[in-house]
Order: sequence, then C-alpha cells, then structure tokens
Amino acid sequence: MVILTHPFEKGVSHDTASTLRHSLDTALARVNEVIIGRDRPIRLALACLLARGHLLIEDVPGVGKTTLAQALATALGLGFVRIQFTSDLLPADVIGVSIYDAQQGKFQFHSGPVFSHLVLADEINRATPKAQSALLEAMEERQVTAEGRTYPLPKPFFVVATQNPRHQIGTFPLPESQLDRFLMRIRIGYPDSRSERLLLQGQDRREILDTLQPALDARTLVALQQQCQQVHCSAGLIDYVQALLEASRNSTTLRHGLSPRAGIALTRAARAWSYMAGRTMVLPEDIQSVAQSVLSHRLQGEESQNSHAKDLARQLIQSVPIP
Repeated sequence: MVILTHPFEKGVSHDTASTLRHSLDTALARVNEVIIGRDRPIRLALACLLARGHLLIEDVPGVGKTTLAQALATALGLGFVRIQFTSDLLPADVIGVSIYDAQQGKFQFHSGPVFSHLVLADEINRATPKAQSALLEAMEERQVTAEGRTYPLPKPFFVVATQNPRHQIGTFPLPESQLDRFLMRIRIGYPDSRSERLLLQGQDRREILDTLQPALDARTLVALQQQCQQVHCSAGLIDYVQALLEASRNSTTLRHGLSPRAGIALTRAARAWSYMAGRTMVLPEDIQSVAQSVLSHRLQGEESQNSHAKDLARQLIQSVPIP
C-alpha cells in the first residue's frame, strides 16, 4: 500500500489521509475477492466513482457486470438498488409517482428506486429511449423533477449501467446525450485461464457477496472524492488535454470533436487514477491510462470509416505527443 506523504487539504491530518487511503485499498481488495483476475476494470470502475462520475459497463452476458456493481456498493458501504430495464419500463417506474392522499386532500410524491446511493440500471439498452431519458436529469443534476417540484438525490449518487452489445436482439442504442453523461465506459472481458479455473472450482460469487463486509461508508467516500479533487494537475498536462480535444476536432476520421465536458471528465478521471496510485500529482501516464475508457464512447467515425470506437480513441491518443 502506498501512503501519501502529505495531506491534500488544509485541516486534513496525515493520519486522516492515511486512514482514507487504507480504507480505499481495503475496498479494492474486497471487490477483487468477488471479481477474480479483473484488476484493471475494477480499478477503472472505482476511479470513475471517486471522480464523481457514472459508469457504463458494456459486455456480453455472464461476465460479471451486475456482480461488479453489487460488489462495489457493498465494499463502499453504499445504499444499492437494481432497476431491471425492460421494453415496458416507464419513467415513473424509475423516478417515482405522485398519488392522491384522500385524508390530506393532496397528492403525495412517492419516490422511486433512483433515490439511492448507487443505482444499477441493468441492461439499460433494453428499455425504450423514453425510459432511458428518465435518468438524464438525475445523472447530470443529481436531482429529479416530478409534478413541478425538484427533489435532491442522496450524496454520493452514482449510476452504474450495464449494456449488452448493440447487435443483440431487442436493444435500443443509447442516444449521444445519454452516453455523454457516463464518465467512463468499460468492458470486463473474459477471465484468463487461471482465474476462470478458480471461478469454476471456487465458492459461488453470490455467496461471497452475501458475506462481504463494507470497508468504508458514504461519508468516507465523499471525503475520498474531495481528496481526489486536490490532486495537482499541472499547466502542461492541461495543455495536453486541450491538445487531445483540438486533435479530435481537426480529425478527418471523426464525425465530430470532443466537447469541453469530455476534457473535464478526462482530468477528473486522471486525478482519481493518480490518487489510487498514491500520488499527489497527475502524470501523463495517468491521462493515458484512463483516456480510452473516458473517450471511446464519445467518438464516432465518419460513415466512410469502419473503425471501432476503441481504435478511434487509441489513434487519437497516439496522434498527440506526450508532454
């Protein structure tokens, strides 16, 4: 475990900073007990939450997408709710609904499952665009509006959505505005031979989840997020991020360039990645480590191009020199 050499914020003692780091390392280790042999996707997922972002996990069924979300919620000590997105899901099923109270003579709002710390939107692309859009305000503003009133969501608040590959039957592609709300899109992938053998021979993952103990709580996670925001990002690295944005806008292979929001997401994710490595400042390697997960779902090739989103992100990163 790497201990930070000094606290980031005024009023945060060295002991407090060390305790926060220890809690984070413990949470990471406990998630790795459930999801075997997938350290990098787990680290990316945790960095996304530390950066106060929302996470999209796109992969084939059966590789542990839902289990990862549940393990993160348990290890981080967060309230968890799962919403199964289906073709008949309505926005009110997510946000909540106002019901008339005869005794009080007025409508009372009954909050929906979105009012939780970590919301798993399972198979989000199996719901219609109308149901998908129910999460837009919640993800961006961390609040929902119903019957003309605004209701704040718990702090912290995260959406972890799972998505099946687009070519599968019965899926509705997420619109660009919805995709842009996710700070990262990751894949878990198939385990290596050794890890898969441990899965086949070992205890059921659900049983391990049932006995998993939280390593921290919601208040501690908020403190960790504040620590991540204090990680120093030099002017040279800001120039590097701007150069990536500019290169995407001048590219002849991309349909459109990256927005300022993409640049903000990239720096936030790099700060979280650096913090998880025990550093007090962002390195170019931190930006490159998270860039593909942050940028790939925001890039679209021209119709004449047949490049995969990950390839487009890789080409963009390779086209800009490291400072």
